[in-house]
Amino acid sequence: MNLPQSVHETAVKQPEQIAYEFLGEQYTYAQFEQSVAHLAGALKERGIKKGDHIALLVGNTPHFLITLYASWRLGAVIVPINPIYTPNEISYIVQNSDAKFMVALDRLWPMFDKREILFPNIETIIVCETDEEAIEQCMKMEDLLFFRRFIKTASPINELLSLDKNDNAIILYTSGTTGHPKGAMLTHENVYSNARDVGTYLEMNANDRVVATLPIFHVFALTVVVNAPLYRGATVLLLPRFSPREVFNVIRERKATVFAGVPTMYNYLYQYENGTKEDYESIRLSISGGSSLPVSLLHNFEEKFNTRISEGYGLSEASPVTCFNPIDRERVPGSIGMSIVNVENKVVDTEGNEVPKGEIGELIVRGPNVMKGYYKMPEETNAVLKDGWLYTGDMAKEDENGYFYIVDRKKDMIIVGGYNVYPREVEEVLYKHPDIVECAVIGVPDAELGEAVSAHIVLKEDSSLDEQAIINYCEQHLVNYKVPTRVHFTDELPKNTTGKILRRSLKDTLLDKNKAR
Repeated sequence: MNLPQSVHETAVKQPEQIAYEFLGEQYTYAQFEQSVAHLAGALKERGIKKGDHIALLVGNTPHFLITLYASWRLGAVIVPINPIYTPNEISYIVQNSDAKFMVALDRLWPMFDKREILFPNIETIIVCETDEEAIEQCMKMEDLLFFRRFIKTASPINELLSLDKNDNAIILYTSGTTGHPKGAMLTHENVYSNARDVGTYLEMNANDRVVATLPIFHVFALTVVVNAPLYRGATVLLLPRFSPREVFNVIRERKATVFAGVPTMYNYLYQYENGTKEDYESIRLSISGGSSLPVSLLHNFEEKFNTRISEGYGLSEASPVTCFNPIDRERVPGSIGMSIVNVENKVVDTEGNEVPKGEIGELIVRGPNVMKGYYKMPEETNAVLKDGWLYTGDMAKEDENGYFYIVDRKKDMIIVGGYNVYPREVEEVLYKHPDIVECAVIGVPDAELGEAVSAHIVLKEDSSLDEQAIINYCEQHLVNYKVPTRVHFTDELPKNTTGKILRRSLKDTLLDKNKAR
């Protein structure tokens, strides 16, 4: 079994079930199947065959879903790319991935005009129509195809191609905090097994309506709010972008049952003045992932909206989910939960030996969801895949009951005078202060101690906190070497498209400022 086969079978068994909704329009599984079959036929006529790579530069629209499953029907490999990346970032991924075909939003037309430079190996570009002015610009160019017309140009392909479980399904490029991003090769077994196991673990069913406001080109959303619900025959409520007002509207109006977000989204929803418990009451399951959820935010959100948030953990290289808090028994605040079915997690020392329960080490993972490797990067692959285990780079610990806790990224650890300081521990203390909306902690160079703790804070508008007040507050809750010695107040913190706070950007900004002095 694989995902295109699974969704095809759902369309046969329950054709009138709503597969997804977008901008007020509903699309049944039968309609989804028809669109997939027609696009697969059109792609085949343009020469797309098994193993070909297709760059997909589309946000949360039906174009993404249809292209994904039509490409898989032919055995083609999808390369999802964030459409708001810079032209140089997009160009690198498109060329590095050896994509020969591109499906992209119309508003990217300035790059189409320079495609011979940016995308010299792309043979065909299909434009997804979303904006009238952008469409007009695209129509002035030669050799561009348009999604709506293109999908009607060929006979549908209704039969399913035989796919080997080890065939690549997606090449998913990591964020690339150091150097160029790496393309994680996820096979059909990887994406299918994780969608199956997550959907089953979360007890998704045909009655669920799942809010998809996370960017679905990101692996967390792709698995948890797209592939898992479609595998289970549920309905995906596609939102083009995240907005607290729109999230509450769609939950209230469509009686949504599942919401998945990153901590920043939960913070925005919590801070939104017009959000009420009644707006959220249809949600049976709230899921958090992408980064660690501050415990104080978890408790505040749960109290305000009378819900329970289940936190999980994953990474691109594992398709992504490896751990989740159980939904049918005890949930442990601050924990990423337990290993999901078919996936094994353990914590090891620098030699790869499992450490005793409660001790900190590196989290490693194995299971059918773990990637094949990085595309055209054997050395980088060998550095993280060892003896069947994926080394995550995250520092963690496991308790006696099998619950795991992420301490922090290995590379984010701060060493102050020989003592280890994990940013998350300091951030958890800061988030408990009622005047702090958001915060991030990083290590900065220090002449005496090697590194010092630097806190970057967003305050509530009416707050009068100053640097010394923050330091005094931390001294009450942290040992001396963990207390921030630098405090920076800012209007906002840098984030990626999923809302994850980027500590690396803060470090780079401080470095640039110091160089300019």
